[in-house]
Amino acid sequence: MYELSCFLPQEKDLKISVYDYDTLTRDEKVGETIIDLENRFLSRYGSHCGIPQQYWISGVNTWRDQLKPTQLLQNVARFKGYAPPVLSDNGRNINYGGRDYTLEEADANKILHQHLGPGEERLALHILRTQGLVPEHVETRTLYSTFQPNISQGKLQMWVDVFPKSLGPPGPPFNITPRKAKKYILRVIVWNTKDVLLDEKSITGEEMSDIYVKGWMPGNEENKQKTDVHYRSLDGEGNFNWRFVFPFDYLPAEQLCVVSKKEHFWSLDKTEFRIPPKLIIQIWDNDKFSLDDYLGFVELDLHKTIIPAKVPEKCNIDMIPEYKADGSQKAPRTASLFEQKSMKGWWPCYVEKDGSRILAGKVEMTLEVVNEKEAEERPAGKGRDEPNMNPKLDLPNRPDTSFLWFTNPCKTMKFIVWRRFKWLFIGIIILLILLLFAAVLLYSLP
Repeated sequence: MYELSCFLPQEKDLKISVYDYDTLTRDEKVGETIIDLENRFLSRYGSHCGIPQQYWISGVNTWRDQLKPTQLLQNVARFKGYAPPVLSDNGRNINYGGRDYTLEEADANKILHQHLGPGEERLALHILRTQGLVPEHVETRTLYSTFQPNISQGKLQMWVDVFPKSLGPPGPPFNITPRKAKKYILRVIVWNTKDVLLDEKSITGEEMSDIYVKGWMPGNEENKQKTDVHYRSLDGEGNFNWRFVFPFDYLPAEQLCVVSKKEHFWSLDKTEFRIPPKLIIQIWDNDKFSLDDYLGFVELDLHKTIIPAKVPEKCNIDMIPEYKADGSQKAPRTASLFEQKSMKGWWPCYVEKDGSRILAGKVEMTLEVVNEKEAEERPAGKGRDEPNMNPKLDLPNRPDTSFLWFTNPCKTMKFIVWRRFKWLFIGIIILLILLLFAAVLLYSLP
C-alpha cells in the first residue's frame, strides 16, 4: 500500500509501472497504467472512494471515507437538486427524494454484529447504494508498453482512494497483508494391500510381487516416502503397518497449499506456488537387480476425498470417476478430509493400459489431517519409528515366505524349495533307497 500527497490539477496523473527485477543487469519495465486523479475526484459518481456494503466503525472493514454516510447523502441531494434528507427523531426513517426509507429495509437479510455503526448511518448508506455511486471494488487495469502501445502486457489488480486534506485525515487503510499459511500435517497409515498385480515369477515359477507403497503430496516431491517391502506376495496381499507424515502449509480461506521453492538451481529467491492439497499413492514392485516396476496409483483430493470402502470386496475401480470428453460421468461420493478429520478404508489403485483403466490393487489406509497444536498433543513418528503412537503400529503379520530369497538360503530351502518340491524330493529319496537296496541285493547274489 502506497500513500502519496499531490496537488490537483497540477499533479493529476498517477502512473503505476511494473518492472521485471534483475539481480545483475538493469530492471526492465514490463508495462504501465495511468490514472487521471482529477477526473476521479470530480466525478459525480463518487469514484474517489468506493461505497462499501456496510457501515463499520471497527474491525477489518472500518469506514475509510472522511465523510459519514449521512454527510455524503446530503452532498448527493444537493448535487441532484433534491431537498435535504430528513431524518426522523428515532433515527429509523429517512425521507429522501420524496420517498421514505426505513432501517428495517436497510438491515433486511443482513447479520447484525458489534462492528456496525449507528442505525441512521447504516440507513443513509443503504440509500447511497441506490444512487448509482461507484461501489467498493478491486479494479483490473491493463498494462501497456511504450514500445508496443496497442498490445496488452498483462493485468494489474488494484484500487485508488483520493482524499482531500481539507476534510481531515481519512479512516484507517484496509489491511491487504497477505494471509499467512497455517501449518498442517497429513498422516497416512498404510495397513494392507490386496489383489495387487503379480508382476514377476519366482525361481520356482510362481507368479509373485515384492510389494511396497510410495506416497507424497504434489508440490513436495522431495518428501516422497515409501513403506518397507512385503516380499514374495503370491496372491497380491501385502501387510505393512507403516505411517507417512507429510507436513504442509495451508490457507484455509483459499483452500490451497503454499509451496515455496526455487524454480531452478541457479535461482536466488524462492517462488511461491499455491496448489490444491492432494495425496498421491502408488504401488510398486521391488527389484534388486533392475529398476522397480510401477504397478498403479490413486490420487486423492483432500477437499473432495473419495469415501473409501469398508471391506476390500466392495472396493472397485468404479469408485474413481473416469474422465470423459462429453463430461458425462458419475459423481463419486466424496467428503472433505479437513472437515471429517480422518478416514479409514480401502481405496482402489489403477493403471492406464491400451486406453482403458485396469485395477492394479487395493490399499487399506487411514488418512488424518491435524493442525500444529494437535500434532504436538498427539505426536506420531514416520514408519514405525518413535514416537510410535496415535496409534501404535506393530510389526506386520506377514507369512513365513515373505523374505528376500538370496539373503536367506536356509529359509529359501525350507519355505520355497521344500514346500513346492517336497513330494518330488521324497520320491527321489525313496527311489534312491530302492535302487540302493536292489544294488545290494544284486551284489549279494552268488
